[in-house]
Amino acid sequence: MQEFLAEARSQLRHEPVERRVRAHLGEEAILDSTRAILVWEPRRIVPAYAVPVEDIRAELSAGPAANDQAAGVLHPGIPFSVHTAAGEPVTIDDRVGAGFRLADEDLAGYVVVDFDAFDDWYEEDERIAGHPRDPFHRVDARQSARPVRIEVDGEVVAETTRARLLAETSLPLRFYLPREDVHSALLPSSRRTYCPYKGQASYWSVDAGGRRREDLGWSYEQPLPELVSITGLVAFWDERVDVFVDGERRERPGGPFADALRDEFGG
Repeated sequence: MQEFLAEARSQLRHEPVERRVRAHLGEEAILDSTRAILVWEPRRIVPAYAVPVEDIRAELSAGPAANDQAAGVLHPGIPFSVHTAAGEPVTIDDRVGAGFRLADEDLAGYVVVDFDAFDDWYEEDERIAGHPRDPFHRVDARQSARPVRIEVDGEVVAETTRARLLAETSLPLRFYLPREDVHSALLPSSRRTYCPYKGQASYWSVDAGGRRREDLGWSYEQPLPELVSITGLVAFWDERVDVFVDGERRERPGGPFADALRDEFGG
């Protein structure tokens, strides 16, 4: 299945939203559509909204040349200005390159829109954040009594038999542990990220293996309603720690995201 998904990601894909979608700048609705679709450019992990030109209530003009130099998988941190499909950038109002007209006859008359170029987004009357949700993305959390141990350079950072295992489409299995089962002091970080499926994450640094490990773990203090079971639990980057389950060490996840973490934190 992973091979099938990887092959699908190499293609331009789209799917109807069947909900009213709006984007605001301040109090003004710049985009208001009941005909939105989700578009995945090749190698993009998360989708973007595309709407008919006539549903955009702002002046459109040609934007700068597209940047299509990125290689590998385009994770959410790769900016919208990087495109992997043929097309023309569009300036929306004064947001340079906030749109993209794809050179695809099935999407003629549509403009793909940069989620980050606008202040607020709504599906129907509910505000959404982060990026549009993928209808084929699933997140499940399951309680487990299996012994889980987290080590950093041989030092035990956490150990529990009360973990929640979180499985998320196309992502490594994550282990969420009760805070009282973390042996190392959790040092609060200023870093925050937002996941459309889980909510806002707060990050924790840890002194382990003889040095400070910045943003080694995270927690959701007020997760979205679907995942209240992970409230306050702490997970660690499996790419940066050693995870033992039932006494056996799990292989660290690989791939471009793991490489990016190593580049940022050095292991």
